[in-house]
Amino acid sequence: MKRILLILVLFSTTIALSQEKIFEKEVSKISKRIDKITKTQKDSLKMKVIGIDKQLEKGEITEVTAEKLKKEVASYHARRIEKLVGEQERLLQLLVQDKTNGKIASSEEDELSTSQENDDENSFTIGNKTFHFNISGRDKEENEERKKRKWRSKNKQQRATTTQFVFAMGVNNVLNDNDLNSLNNSEYQFWRSRFYELGWTWKTRFSKNASQFYLKYGVSFLWNNLRLEGNRIHVKNNNVTEIQTFQNQLSDSRLRHVQMNFPVHLEWDFSKNKKYNNGFVRDRTHKSVRLGIGGFVGFKLGTRQYLEYVNASGSRIEEVQFDNFNMNTVNYGISTYLGYKSTSFYVKYDLNPLFKDTETRNISMGIRLDLN
Repeated sequence: MKRILLILVLFSTTIALSQEKIFEKEVSKISKRIDKITKTQKDSLKMKVIGIDKQLEKGEITEVTAEKLKKEVASYHARRIEKLVGEQERLLQLLVQDKTNGKIASSEEDELSTSQENDDENSFTIGNKTFHFNISGRDKEENEERKKRKWRSKNKQQRATTTQFVFAMGVNNVLNDNDLNSLNNSEYQFWRSRFYELGWTWKTRFSKNASQFYLKYGVSFLWNNLRLEGNRIHVKNNNVTEIQTFQNQLSDSRLRHVQMNFPVHLEWDFSKNKKYNNGFVRDRTHKSVRLGIGGFVGFKLGTRQYLEYVNASGSRIEEVQFDNFNMNTVNYGISTYLGYKSTSFYVKYDLNPLFKDTETRNISMGIRLDLN
């Protein structure tokens, strides 16, 4: 019986000592939080007052407004201290009550951070004007590190590859024997022979970080039209395509070939990249001069000749002739563009002949739009 009583006494003493230690520990926590709240609010008030004085020195606000702002921020932080310290005092009262009743209540430090979560950014209105203070009560080094992490995350999210919708149009003609002067004696009408191009491109920078050097590649569809001078048409004679005079008066004679191309260009985009105060650099494209040099390879999807004329009986005839007219199926060549922002002057030249067993090559010149 004595042994049992001894065990009970020791157990009760252990519980009492344990409760005493927990009580002292909780009181110490609350005391530290009260000190932290007071220091944080005073530091925040001090930083805001410094900000108001700077605005006054720069002439952004008057002395009257500065005094009003100082009173506002002082009143605000006084209320914050009263509210936050009051919460801790209530916790202390509960702790003392639980101590008296033989119970010990534990509190979480998260309550402090929760009650202060809206204390980082405040605004005050004087008259019709609102003044914003992005002043954080946290440690200055912690704020700087948080900003750096934010910028790093934003920089990582920056896409290395962008996409553009491409539309181009202009004049279409041919060169004989790679001689540019042959345009002066071309058998095709210069202004009425036109081309149209629709496509989609991807633009990828070569370096990991922001730069002005890119690889531009994609797919496009071209409609190349050639209109002959005079009353003439294309005639396929076995393996030779000839140009002959038509027996009736033509109102239109047009040879159209549609092709699918895969262009690749090296592009220099001289847009000035944006530099931030923390050292990060971000790509800015299609904001300045752009130069693209490259080429293409593709194949023809179809060729047809459109004829419009009035026959001997006076009837108006619209005739479509489906044939390849001895055109090469595969085509390849060089192309370049030079422009500002999204608009460029565009030149495209086929390196392989337009018709088999000839030295006639297609050339196109016009305006090109690259729309992000």
